[in-house]
Amino acid sequence: MTRPLPPAQWIRPQWPAAGHVRALITTRAGGVSGGSFGAGFAGGGMNIGLSSGDEVAAVRANRARLREFLPAEPRWLSQVHGSGVHDADQDAAFPVADAAVSAGAQRVCVVSIADCLPVFFTDPQGRVVGAAHAGWRGLAAGVLQNTAAALRVKLGEAGAELLAYLGPAIGPTAFEVGGEVLAAMRARLPRAEAAFVSRPGGKYLADLFALARQALGQAGIERVFGGGQCTYSDPGRFYSFRRDRITGRHAALIWIERVSRADGMSPV
Repeated sequence: MTRPLPPAQWIRPQWPAAGHVRALITTRAGGVSGGSFGAGFAGGGMNIGLSSGDEVAAVRANRARLREFLPAEPRWLSQVHGSGVHDADQDAAFPVADAAVSAGAQRVCVVSIADCLPVFFTDPQGRVVGAAHAGWRGLAAGVLQNTAAALRVKLGEAGAELLAYLGPAIGPTAFEVGGEVLAAMRARLPRAEAAFVSRPGGKYLADLFALARQALGQAGIERVFGGGQCTYSDPGRFYSFRRDRITGRHAALIWIERVSRADGMSPV
């Protein structure tokens, strides 16, 4: 059965992934949530966060709507702003992790976001895919490096080339942090200070996109795409925890579509 096309307002990454690799990031549009979760959209907002303060029935309806555009139910995670990576090729209900990887067909890796940075991964041949939830704590803990390592284990190639795509996140003009964030990043990334701008009162503006590029470079990933879409400064399109506190969540999803053995890829 042919699946419908996702709403035009959702993000379909522009990156040189193999044709059978699919990725999608929801925005506020396309759901049924009301009030502050759906303001500005006829028909409601697309909040997928069950613990966001929205009506659970609305969130479940939004998740059911999302499922219409996917080959299978997403492998939802219990995210903790850490560095754990779940193998989505193994059955587990809501594993505690902030990233997921897969080498199988139609296994949908997903992370939920509302200012934290979603990062997609694949290799040039599309044999593996991954998604990571990278706020500053996850970046400082090495979630991107761990995701890259897990993908290379699946490939059986320690030095395999990987590509990455940076989705929307709070931007460098809006993400004010304290000195503890700079210290945590310095401990992980030798050039972290270049991603911080000093502000009065011992505060800094942090650039999550730049920090992610440093972390990916540390993992040997040089081909990085996307980045720059700010959730905080675009309330008409994105939820933002830093801006609104009580807010919705977006889903960032990636998977391998059905492929045949003749393609040299995962079997159906």
